[in-house]
Amino acid sequence: MEKKLSFFQIVAIGFMLFAMFLGAGNVIFAPVLGQQAGTNTPIAMAGFLVTGVGLVLLAIIALTKGGGTVEKLASRVSPKFAVVFSVLLFLTLGPIYVIPRTTSVVYEIAIKQLITDNSMIGLFLLVFSIIFIALTVYLSWETTKFVDRLGKLITPVFATLLVIIVAKSIFTPMGSVHGPVDGMGYETASDAFLKGFTQGYFTMDVLAAFVFGGIFIKSIDALGIRSKKEVSKVFIKAGLVTVVGLVLLQVSMSWIGATSVDAVGYTTNGGELIALASKALFGQIGIYLIGIVILLTGITTNVACLAAVAEYFERIIPKVSYKKWLIIFSLGSLIITNFGLTKILTMASPILMLLYPIAIALIILIFTDSWFKGSRAVYVGTIIGVSIVAIMDALKDANIAVETLNNVFGFIPLFSNGAGWIVTGLIGAIIGFFFKKEKQEETGELREA
Repeated sequence: MEKKLSFFQIVAIGFMLFAMFLGAGNVIFAPVLGQQAGTNTPIAMAGFLVTGVGLVLLAIIALTKGGGTVEKLASRVSPKFAVVFSVLLFLTLGPIYVIPRTTSVVYEIAIKQLITDNSMIGLFLLVFSIIFIALTVYLSWETTKFVDRLGKLITPVFATLLVIIVAKSIFTPMGSVHGPVDGMGYETASDAFLKGFTQGYFTMDVLAAFVFGGIFIKSIDALGIRSKKEVSKVFIKAGLVTVVGLVLLQVSMSWIGATSVDAVGYTTNGGELIALASKALFGQIGIYLIGIVILLTGITTNVACLAAVAEYFERIIPKVSYKKWLIIFSLGSLIITNFGLTKILTMASPILMLLYPIAIALIILIFTDSWFKGSRAVYVGTIIGVSIVAIMDALKDANIAVETLNNVFGFIPLFSNGAGWIVTGLIGAIIGFFFKKEKQEETGELREA
């Protein structure tokens, strides 16, 4: 008889997933959005929640419908595309971006605020990053212990501390909410929604959902769940717990940002903003409170990402073991971390502008698969259409040929807002659909002949 998990086991797994998703991106981007969008924060957050949270559940469901791993899902386009997309995705979620970003944010909030000698900042970052990433490797060593370590132990602790900070900001606000900041893209309702939509990319949660699939399935396998049907049920139920937690968190963080201007002024560094806001709310003890929260959320994200990337590369290059991949990627993460948070965000941003639209397109294709009977032509046409504009968005984000690209391709609807890929992706899907239909008709004529 198939084993079934209890309600509390599902909640524990949901907490584990929430802990895996809840990292630096979930804490540092929404507060800055709140500051910059001001009175337009609700509509900007609506866009942010679509890409930063809503699509997470859809990605989880798409993953279960698409075969359980991102490679199987992406192979519906082509096997070569699946390899390129998956490798880029896993490297971004691991040593190129997420692990260095998370480690740097933890340092910025939990450690840097306590350093009085600025000449020692670089040395402190090096020492801290070595210790923090070594701890990440240790906790990643045994994937079967994830539910106990993350879901039942770490998550409840930092969730309680977050509730305390958010409650304080609601009952004793730091100040009033100001109007949108000029030139930041939140001035009108439509601009605010679209800017929030693209800002949601930076949480990386949709991409993370694809990456965490393999490691999640290993974790619930350790609990005795074997059948694909039951794995899918557990995945979706736990995903709902995760999504509710992420919505509450993001809305709370944007509220803190929107009400913080009078107390801390404007800042574009989300890590610094949340640290200063905590200090404004609680005094010096606020630095320690938020420091503990960020430390715990950072370690859970690092563990999840490092384990997932090592698990993937062990699958595609089995000659190198999971534990050896942990060491290799941790060393790469350590090097990139020491470039500093600002440099890391700048380097990785164009990659996100490329990968996120493709990931969203794959999710939509999985859910509409029955409409076009899973035709590869539709998958290929859509991804080509999306990728063309996504590549241009990545170039613009890297400040390469911005004016030229805007002048030449500005006729594409939503291109200036970073969402032109929606239009070109739809055109590609339509072309692929008619190509499929034409091919079927040709095949039918040949059979008749």
